[in-house]
Amino acid sequence: MYRALRENVPIIDASIDKLRRLIGDFVVNCPNQKAEKELAYFLKNVKVNAVSTGMDSFIGLYFEELLTYGNAVGEIVLSGDEIYALYNAPLSDIVIEEGENLTLQISCLEEGKKIPCRYPQLLLASALNPPAGQVEGISILRGLPFVSGILLKIYNTIGTNWDRAGNVRFAVTTSADASSGIYAKERAEQMAEEWKRAMRSHEVSDFVAVGDVSIKAIGADNQILDSEIPVRQMLEQVVAKMGVPPFLLGLSWSSTERMSSQQADILTSELDSYRRLLTPVIEKICRTWLVLQGYESECAVEWNEITMQDEVDHANARYLNAKSEAIEREWKGEEE
Repeated sequence: MYRALRENVPIIDASIDKLRRLIGDFVVNCPNQKAEKELAYFLKNVKVNAVSTGMDSFIGLYFEELLTYGNAVGEIVLSGDEIYALYNAPLSDIVIEEGENLTLQISCLEEGKKIPCRYPQLLLASALNPPAGQVEGISILRGLPFVSGILLKIYNTIGTNWDRAGNVRFAVTTSADASSGIYAKERAEQMAEEWKRAMRSHEVSDFVAVGDVSIKAIGADNQILDSEIPVRQMLEQVVAKMGVPPFLLGLSWSSTERMSSQQADILTSELDSYRRLLTPVIEKICRTWLVLQGYESECAVEWNEITMQDEVDHANARYLNAKSEAIEREWKGEEE
C-alpha cells in the first residue's frame, strides 16, 4: 500500500526523495590515521547490492525503506575475512520479531516457512518510532492513505470532467414542418453525415442544412466545481506529515521570509533525528571492517552540515557569543 502511495501521489514520492538527498554526507574518524584512510576508501568503493557502490548508496536506500515502511534491514556480506558487499534486504522476504531478553530476531521466509538467519551478528536493522513493546516501526506515510484517496478521487474527477468538457460534444437539432415528417429520418441521416464531414475537415468548412437548425455544446452550461481549495487542504495534510517545507516541493504557497527560515530550521531538526537512527548502522559496519582488518574498533561518525546556511548561522552565533563575552569582561574590569 505504501509503495502504491508513492507511485500514485507524486508529492509523497518527491518528499521522500528530498529527505534522502537532504540527509547529507558523513565522515568516519578513527584514532589510527592509517585505519581512517583505508576505511574511507572502503566506504567509497564497497559493493552495494548488484549494481551500486559506496556507503552513500546503501544508506540512501536503507533510509528510504525506513521512511516508507517503518523498518529497514541490511546485511554485511563477507567473503573470507573481508566485507565483500552490503545488501539491502526487501522486507517482503523477512519477518521481524522480538526475541528473548529484548533482542531482535530476524527470520527469512522460504516457501512460507520462517527460518532464522544464520548470521544475525551481520544483520543491520532499524525501526522508525516503534510503539511501546513492539519491534515494528511506524511508516512516515501512516495516516496518508485516507487523505491520498480523497486527493486521487479529485484528480480522477478533474480528468473525467476534462474528457467530457474539454473534448467538446455538440447537440444538433432541427424542427421539420408537418409536410416533411415522412422524410424526417432521411433528413436527419443526411444532416448527420454533413455534420461529420464538417467536423472531420482540417480546414474551415461550412455546414449546410435545411430548416431551423440549432447547435449547442453539451455541458457548456454546467459549472465544474473549483478544486483548488480542497486539493490544497489535502496537500497541506501531506506536507505536514512528511515534514518537508512546501517551497522545496515546488508549491508556491504564500509565506514570509521568516516563516521559510523557521520551516528550514524545523527540517534541520527532523534530519538530525533521522541521522541519530542511521549512525548506529554506519558505526556497526565500520567497526566490523576495522576488526576484520586487525585494527581497533573505535570510530566515530561525524555528519556534515546540512546546508551552507547552517554554517553561516553557526558562525554568526559564535561571533555574537564571543562579542557578548568580551563586553561582559569589559564590564567586570570597569567594576573592579
